[in-house]
Amino acid sequence: MIGYVIKRLLSIVLTMAIMSVLIFWITQVMPGNVAYMILGDFAAPADIATLEAKLGLNDPAHVQYWRWASGLLRGDLGMSLVMERPIGPILADTVSKSAILAGISIGLVALVGIAVGVYAGVRHGKPADHVVSVATYLNIAVPEFLFAIVVVMLFAGYLNWFPATGYSDLSNGFGAWARHIVLPVATLVLGLMAHISRLTRSSMIDTMQSQYVRAARARGLSEWLVIRRHALPNALLPTITVLAIDVGIMMGGIVVVETIFSYPGLGRLLMFAIQNMDVPLLQACMIVITFVYAAANLTADLLYAFLNPRVRYGRSAGD
Repeated sequence: MIGYVIKRLLSIVLTMAIMSVLIFWITQVMPGNVAYMILGDFAAPADIATLEAKLGLNDPAHVQYWRWASGLLRGDLGMSLVMERPIGPILADTVSKSAILAGISIGLVALVGIAVGVYAGVRHGKPADHVVSVATYLNIAVPEFLFAIVVVMLFAGYLNWFPATGYSDLSNGFGAWARHIVLPVATLVLGLMAHISRLTRSSMIDTMQSQYVRAARARGLSEWLVIRRHALPNALLPTITVLAIDVGIMMGGIVVVETIFSYPGLGRLLMFAIQNMDVPLLQACMIVITFVYAAANLTADLLYAFLNPRVRYGRSAGD
């Protein structure tokens, strides 16, 4: 297991290195000129040339990449060209806010999605199972921005329970903070819960029909004990992998949700960097998102091994 963890960590390092090259290349071929974004479209050509030389935009691509990548290795994310501030503190603030939003959302997605999937799987073929199946089909078909519109119209407009946009810091009180975070969390949960519940339902149906579950029932164990001790741990194995994928999907959904709800997180910061052609800020946001996705996959693999000790990573079938 230690050897597997080391291999996976090395693969993450390789992935981050490759992605850093891709991210740098993408930002280089993007249309627009940073100097014009900073000085304005009517700036004098001499001023534009001076700013480009100051920012190193005329240097060869490999020189610019090494300057950026070596800064990353030192923990220096550079300066925001538009805000003229170090990127590190900006990212630390926005990432912490997005981490709270994503953490609560993925926790609820796992908890509610698994519970609904287990409930439907155990009652396979019954009315409750059909209701869950239809509801999850509809859920998958609806995009996140439509969920956002519905929850805003219903809970912020019609019922006036929660604010439609904005953010309140915890220093202003837990109640105010919670009221501002409920609708973004609800939108993310509604957008992802169906994936987990459908997969858990399918896995539970297969597991409940397996030979070892029949053997557990034959030993006289209660149905609840059979489900909790024998069926559920095995049914959750594919769900864990999908949860890791959903973390990556959620990073894309956070961009939409944070923009709609004016939530000051990583997704909104990414949109700001794109709109203002703030290349160093854009590169930093993208590398953080890449790292989150890679870390989520590593966590999923480790949890998979924890729930299924028979798995032997790195060995052939004949070992």
